[in-house]
Amino acid sequence: MFLELIATIVAGIAAAGMMMLVNRALGQRLPKWLTPVAAGAAMIGVTISNEYGWYGRTAGQLPEGVAVVEAVENQSFYRPWTYVKPFTERFVAVDTTTLRTHPDQPALRMADSYYFGRWAPVNRVGVLVDCEGQRRAALTGDVAFAEDGTVSGVDWLSVGPDDVLLTTICEGV
Repeated sequence: MFLELIATIVAGIAAAGMMMLVNRALGQRLPKWLTPVAAGAAMIGVTISNEYGWYGRTAGQLPEGVAVVEAVENQSFYRPWTYVKPFTERFVAVDTTTLRTHPDQPALRMADSYYFGRWAPVNRVGVLVDCEGQRRAALTGDVAFAEDGTVSGVDWLSVGPDDVLLTTICEGV
């Protein structure tokens, strides 16, 4: 975040400097208000570029075996350009290399999921999926695994067969 702030400030200073050079080359014929307007426009442009480029940069740096399963786009009234093209504000990825099963419970699969946010730290949450029952649960709190692979203490969430997290984990093994 700090580097993006520095880039925005540098873009504003560079645009103001360019406008001052153009004005000097034209013999001071341009109105003086064009310099701060150019600086502001450059700063807004860099900010917009950073917002739209974040998802592509972040998802592109994920290691092999980590698949993006959901991306959440955002529109805001104070960002009117987002009504033309919403930007991705957060996304969920599943590490398919961490898929685990139990020989006695082949329909239950466990994997790590990662929650990425534009200005938020990455959160890792274990996910348990019941491929036959089409349900999933976050592995938080007092979850207990028995020797036969049965699980207790989970809050199951029923999802349909089109749930991307479910299908990614169930097809990943």
